[in-house]
Amino acid sequence: MFRKTLILTLLIALLAACAPAQTAPEVDSAPTEVVSAEAASTEAASEADAYLVTSDGLGREVTLAEPAQRVVSLAPSITEILFAVGAGDQVVGRDEFSDYPAEAASIDSVGGSMGEYSVEAIVALEPNLVLAAEINTPELVNQLEDLGLTVFYVNNPTTIEEMYGSLENVAALTGHDVTELIDSLKDRVAAVDEKIAPISARPSVFYEIDASDPTKPWTYGPNSFGNLLIERAGGFNIASDATDPYPQLSLEQIVVANPSIILLGDSMWGVTPNSVLTREGWETIAAVQNNQIFPIDDNLISRPGPRLVDGLEALAKILHPGVFP
Repeated sequence: MFRKTLILTLLIALLAACAPAQTAPEVDSAPTEVVSAEAASTEAASEADAYLVTSDGLGREVTLAEPAQRVVSLAPSITEILFAVGAGDQVVGRDEFSDYPAEAASIDSVGGSMGEYSVEAIVALEPNLVLAAEINTPELVNQLEDLGLTVFYVNNPTTIEEMYGSLENVAALTGHDVTELIDSLKDRVAAVDEKIAPISARPSVFYEIDASDPTKPWTYGPNSFGNLLIERAGGFNIASDATDPYPQLSLEQIVVANPSIILLGDSMWGVTPNSVLTREGWETIAAVQNNQIFPIDDNLISRPGPRLVDGLEALAKILHPGVFP
């Protein structure tokens, strides 16, 4: 059941990312309002006094009078970012799947299982900022805004470099400086890039997200974090030319692609390398014949936060053990 929830969560994130931009509702024509000089001056003063005025991932202007001290996170990646930038103590609510760092478990949950959030629980926490991600729908954002809450929508990054921007946005909203954190992450990524650059041989990789049906397991396709990290770590993703970011590959497709390495993102659900060795029809695959099957923490790959760099390093060590001892 947990694996089905994971797949549904991924698909919800994909649908949210592909959702069309929201358009403003039509309104009846009305006479132009005349604003007095005094009112205009008051509005300008109000903006000048604002701590932060910025645009979010939906193109909406978000204004804060001061750094947010009561924050609700609606996605595991956002929770991880909040703690990474030093705002963990400011988090008063988090989604059901936020399990990292360990301290997150003690924070009140506002739901999120099967995409269902408790709006009542969110409002009751009296947050002065709600942080949403692409796993959340624009409709949920609008609903929370209609209730008078300030919501900032964080787009999924398409590169590791764009992830730094997410850190900067969340840090600014909560009043923290992340210069040192980002410099550290950049140095670690550069160290991987430097060692990968001269390598010409890229092992073929099948990354398994869910094999509830071992004849048609789910994997990472193009425009996914898995594909991004596999390629940057010096591998070739056999599903990189699929038409879906999270496709199912048939056993026949996997056998024909004949990956030299199999990565088990579903190891967190109990799938082991030994169990793959016993799958009917998989015995001809090079990775199975050579026992090149490795478990990996999928949270390092699927959550667009600072631990993407941990995922990159973990993949690089698996794909090129001679280069990354």
